[in-house]
Amino acid sequence: MAKAVGMSHESVRRIWKANDLKPHLTRTFKLSRDPQFESKFWDVIGLYLNPPDKALVLCCDEKSQCQALERTQPGLPLGVGHIRTKTADYYRHGTVTLFAALNYLDGKIISRIEPRHTHVEWLRFLKQLDRETPKDLALHLIVDNYATHKHQKVKAWLGKHPRFHLHFTPTGSSWMNLVERFFADITNDAIRDGSFTSLRQLVDAIEDYLALRNEEPKRYQWRAKGEEILAKIQRAREALAAQDN
Repeated sequence: MAKAVGMSHESVRRIWKANDLKPHLTRTFKLSRDPQFESKFWDVIGLYLNPPDKALVLCCDEKSQCQALERTQPGLPLGVGHIRTKTADYYRHGTVTLFAALNYLDGKIISRIEPRHTHVEWLRFLKQLDRETPKDLALHLIVDNYATHKHQKVKAWLGKHPRFHLHFTPTGSSWMNLVERFFADITNDAIRDGSFTSLRQLVDAIEDYLALRNEEPKRYQWRAKGEEILAKIQRAREALAAQDN
């Protein structure tokens, strides 16, 4: 830009800084095209802002492809003058899927680890939720639109267990499901930087992390106002429409 406008690099830098311009940075985004976006949006947000009485609100999903990666060499720890390191290459010992239900009211996690994530495993997880929650409470599950969650056998089972109520987030809006916040935490704290010599070692690390977390659960609270979120989304849609025109 300095060359194009005949200015010094420092002048361009000062102008960018004064106007809070950061052209070297980009952010990813995705606007949902779900025709029922707003109704699904308020359905889910309503559970956060006004949880129903005599019920549990459970944010549910599966974290697939949890990899048991063994680094080929030990990394160097954080020290004076250098950052922590890890090798870029690794041995891959397989993957597992972590099913999790985040209790919105107290932050505790009900979990299950499976080798796959088909409707069979999802149904097993639903049956676990049925066993491990008080029978006198309704269960409101916030889930995404993954086909596994809508399988005919799953629907048939749910039909026989009326205390289960599924609330689907709009397509392409996984950010509305607070269990994703937990998945980010467990990835950063227990999975991403680990070195696991076997699949069993990865599973042990995940289970140890979950046990410690449930001793001192961390609650994620929805604080954003629905109207403000919708207004922001509408501005983004208008900006995209203006570019198309």
